[in-house]
Amino acid sequence: MSMMTYRQAVHDTLQSEMRRDPDVLLLGEEIGVFEGSYKITAGLLAEFGEKRVRDTPIAEEGFTGAAVGAAMLGLRPVVEIMTINFSLLALDQIINHAAKIYGMFGGQTSVPLVIRTPGGGGQQLGATHSQNIELFYAFVPGMKVVAPSTPADAKALLLAAIRDDDPVLFLENLALYNTRGEVPDDDTPAEIGRAAVTRVGADITLIGYSRMATVALAVAEDLARTDGIDVEVVDLRSLRPLDRETIVASVRKTGCAVVVEDDWLTYGIGAEIAATISDGAFDHLDAPVRRVAMAEVPLPYAKPLETAALPSAHDVARAVRETLDAVGWSAPALPTPETRS
Repeated sequence: MSMMTYRQAVHDTLQSEMRRDPDVLLLGEEIGVFEGSYKITAGLLAEFGEKRVRDTPIAEEGFTGAAVGAAMLGLRPVVEIMTINFSLLALDQIINHAAKIYGMFGGQTSVPLVIRTPGGGGQQLGATHSQNIELFYAFVPGMKVVAPSTPADAKALLLAAIRDDDPVLFLENLALYNTRGEVPDDDTPAEIGRAAVTRVGADITLIGYSRMATVALAVAEDLARTDGIDVEVVDLRSLRPLDRETIVASVRKTGCAVVVEDDWLTYGIGAEIAATISDGAFDHLDAPVRRVAMAEVPLPYAKPLETAALPSAHDVARAVRETLDAVGWSAPALPTPETRS
C-alpha cells in the first residue's frame, strides 16, 4: 500500500497504463506543456512526447470526435475535458456517436474511449462551472459512467476504464483531488458496475457516490459515536451499470434508506436509486426513502449562498435522524460501569 492523494492516484495510473500499452494516448486542453489545469498530467509530455500527449484547441466537440475515431481504429484515447460543464459542447459526439457506434455497427467496431472530467461545486466557480450533470451520460445506453470517491477507487476504476472496450465517462470531483488514502501497489482493475459497502451497519442505509460518498461515510462514523446509530454506507462507484443488487440487499437488511447526491433533486440519480429500492425492497421498508440533494437553483457564486445550496454533512445527519425518528428508533442503552466490568 502507498499513501497518496486522489490527484496522484489518477496521474500515476495514467502513467503506468501509458507505459504498459503504447495504444493509450491523452488528448485535451493544456494537458501537455501546461501539464493540465489540475496537474494530473504533470510530466507526461516529457516522458511520452507530443504524439501521445496531445494539446488540443479549445474545441471539445472536435477533439472528442477525433478521439472517437481513434478508438474505432484501435487506439485507446483518454480525453480530459477541463470540467464536466464543457462536455456539453461535445454532447453529440459522446451520446450520438461514442455510445451508439457499437450497436449501430452490429458489434463490428468498439469504442474503447475514456473521458475524464471533474465536476462539482464548492469552489466559487459560478453556476456554469459548478454542475453535476453526470445524469446526462448515465441516462444513455452504451455509455459506462464511474464515479470513484477515494484514491484507491480512482486507481482501480481508471485501470478498468482504460482497459474496457466500451466508452467510459470517468467522473472526478474538484473537492476530492487533495484527499488522501491508501492505494494498493498492484494494478488490479475494479469491476465496473460494482458498488462497495464502505461501512457495515444494521439501522439504516446511507447511499452516495463521488464526494457525497465520502460525506456519507464521515456522517455515519459521527452518528455512531454521538447517537449510537449503526449506519451502513453504500458507495455506488458506478452509475451505469448500476449495482442494484447491493443497494437492495442493504436496504432489505436495514429497512431504511437515505440517498445523498451533489446534483439537483428533480430527476436526479437519487430518484433512480429510490425507484430501485421501491422495486426490490418495498416490503422491507419501515419508512419512505429520503433524499438529500442540492438546492434547485443555478449554483450561486457568493460563498455563503453556494454553501447553503450544496448538501452538507448536517443535512445528511438530519435526514438520517428524521428517518429513524419516523419509525420509532431508539438509541441502544450505553453500557454501565457494572456491565463493562
